[in-house]
Amino acid sequence: MARTLVDLLTTHATHQPGRIAYRYLVTGDPDGEVQEISYARLATRSRAIAAWLQDRGLAGSRAMLLYPPGPEFVCAFLGCLAAGVVAVPGVPPQGRADNHRALTRMRRLIADADAKVVLGGREVVAALGTMADQLPQLAEITCLATEDVTDEAAASWREPDLTADSVAFLQYTSGSTSAPRGVVITHGNLLDNERVITERMGHTPDVIEEYGHELIVSWLPVYHDMGLVGPVLNTVHLGLTTTLFSPLHFLQRPDRWLRAVSRYRPHTSGGPNFAYELCLKHATPELVDDLDLGSWKVAFNGAEPVRAATLRRFTDTFAPAGFRREAFYPCYGLAEATVMVTGGTVGTPPVLLEPDGGAAEVADAAAVGCGRPGEGMTVVVADPERQRELPEGEIGEIWVSGTSVAKGYWRNALATRESFRATLPGHEGRFLRTGDLGFLRGGELFVTGRLKDLMVIDGRNHYPQDLELSAEMSHPALRPGCTAAFSVDGGMDSAVDGVVDGGLGGERPVLVAEVDPGAAGEGEGEGEKIIDLVRGAIGEAHGLSVYDVVLVHPGTIPKTSSGKIQRRATRAAYLDGTLSVVGAPAAG
Repeated sequence: MARTLVDLLTTHATHQPGRIAYRYLVTGDPDGEVQEISYARLATRSRAIAAWLQDRGLAGSRAMLLYPPGPEFVCAFLGCLAAGVVAVPGVPPQGRADNHRALTRMRRLIADADAKVVLGGREVVAALGTMADQLPQLAEITCLATEDVTDEAAASWREPDLTADSVAFLQYTSGSTSAPRGVVITHGNLLDNERVITERMGHTPDVIEEYGHELIVSWLPVYHDMGLVGPVLNTVHLGLTTTLFSPLHFLQRPDRWLRAVSRYRPHTSGGPNFAYELCLKHATPELVDDLDLGSWKVAFNGAEPVRAATLRRFTDTFAPAGFRREAFYPCYGLAEATVMVTGGTVGTPPVLLEPDGGAAEVADAAAVGCGRPGEGMTVVVADPERQRELPEGEIGEIWVSGTSVAKGYWRNALATRESFRATLPGHEGRFLRTGDLGFLRGGELFVTGRLKDLMVIDGRNHYPQDLELSAEMSHPALRPGCTAAFSVDGGMDSAVDGVVDGGLGGERPVLVAEVDPGAAGEGEGEGEKIIDLVRGAIGEAHGLSVYDVVLVHPGTIPKTSSGKIQRRATRAAYLDGTLSVVGAPAAG
């Protein structure tokens, strides 16, 4: 019985050495340049990189992975696993506009993970050589362009002594504070969640045979848990052939995703809700006529709220190309549970509920069910204050238990205790507190929001108090303790930005700040100057582009009796247009 993905890779390389493991569309176009790597070649490259790491005594240490999308990332990730080295997927700088943000995150991750080596492609490693001033840690770290490791090195690879409790990789979920959190994923977590993905998405031996092993097409970022644990690693788990291409190429031309699905006819492909919206935005009658989406059985939709309107419009638009409503597959997961927690039933339309709880066919305002837990996983909805299970239909915090749930946060005992050590009367073992709100109905999970004011933007966690402090320090006219940060649904544009940065978010940050009387009106354009300073401060400190900054009169922002900012109430007033905005005409 396989203990790790390394064992499974060895099995596939032995029994189907010539089968293509990954096909990479270099330009994103099915008729463009294609790179392919067989299971035999994948095993050789992974073992060569593993041997290089082993020969330098790096087993048990952390390796930062900085790659553009492509097979070399997969070889390096599996090479780390094969060496007993803990992989830390990261996002390399992708251009001048992203440089500061990527460098800040990289610096924090290298420090928090205590990385001993950086693995990357030749271009990335060459670029890192010019960044000594921005990344002083690199002076103490070995940087390796893995293309330079020869195949001959594989001969000295030694199988590591791994167990289910051995750490496979760290998936970082936060880059917005000085203390990012790395989720500790073990080999046992990984294999169990691959089992859950396989079972919930219907990747049975019969289906694999029916599709000739061509089961998955993905443009998702390989350094994000949804793209990594899902498409990339389920491939090795089952011995599939998967077609990958860059998220940047998808964003440039969303039709490339649909054309790849039409060309390679996979069983499974998906992304966040915004990706389907982006396809709709660029859909033309000519495109629909060119497509054949009839083989697409699992169009998974997760990582952000699933919109009933999107499901309806996508189905209506692409039905002439063979797309069926039953293919839509809403799902729910998070890095703290490796990735997948719940998923729909293959071949069954998504479950929709009207706001009053009644069944809905195609209502755009309907709540969309995110499916049922995978076998061996337990999902309950709990009162977060009393820590008691709630009856079906009541909204509370979503708690999860099972072998897929991670060990905790890397070197953060307090956060681990708060999130991973919950207990419930009547249930054995410990639960993961997800921080998400939802309810259960007939075993189906419906996600309704977030317990706390935590904002998830571009796939990363951002704490509002951090943004508020940065804003208040940017100009003396801003009143201390009188600023509220929150997020709003920004549609596709912010989600596109998120994918470029390696995330899958679809929300945008808003900041409402009280200013001292007259400060924003002293001199022409003074208010605009303050707003520009706030935007610059948050961009510099947190790598965020603020969607809106609103300056309001003193006393506008609601607070609790103890003086705490009521961010949800401020958000509601913002959306309703009832804030007392400086410079706005008086009502009435």
